[in-house]
Amino acid sequence: MHSASLQDTTAPEGICYGCGSSNPHGLHIKSRWAEDGVHVIAEHQPEAKYSGWPDLVYGGLIAMLVDCHSNWTAMAYHYRAEQREPGSLPRIDCVTGNLGIKFIKPTPMGVPLTLRARVEGEVGRKSRVVCEVYAGDVLTAIGDSVFVRVDTGQLAAAAHGREA
Repeated sequence: MHSASLQDTTAPEGICYGCGSSNPHGLHIKSRWAEDGVHVIAEHQPEAKYSGWPDLVYGGLIAMLVDCHSNWTAMAYHYRAEQREPGSLPRIDCVTGNLGIKFIKPTPMGVPLTLRARVEGEVGRKSRVVCEVYAGDVLTAIGDSVFVRVDTGQLAAAAHGREA
């Protein structure tokens, strides 16, 4: 995973706590196409402050990792479907429509996490993303979520009650 991340290529000014490259307090998740050309992968080493129970990763952190990484997976698939490079204009943005997490096993602290995600089915305005979370070689959680392609300017205007 030596290529530039989708986040750094597409949104270097991003401020999202989980994946924003420009958030000085954020986690700086970095998502990249896997060598198989099907999955988008990311790695993360949780800090001790993200413990839920002693020696276990807080489930909310796992949900945030799945949310951010799955969103970037949806956007990567959109770029590919349009035969465009990530970062080309106009920018493609997606937001979470539905976030589903199934916790399979406890996720231990001190073990690097790998997220492997793919779009399941059609790439469309709404795309289903399946994201597996591994602690080492052990599958500990699966995200099954829907991401919606949006115009972020219109979305922000609507959220604040303004005309776009």
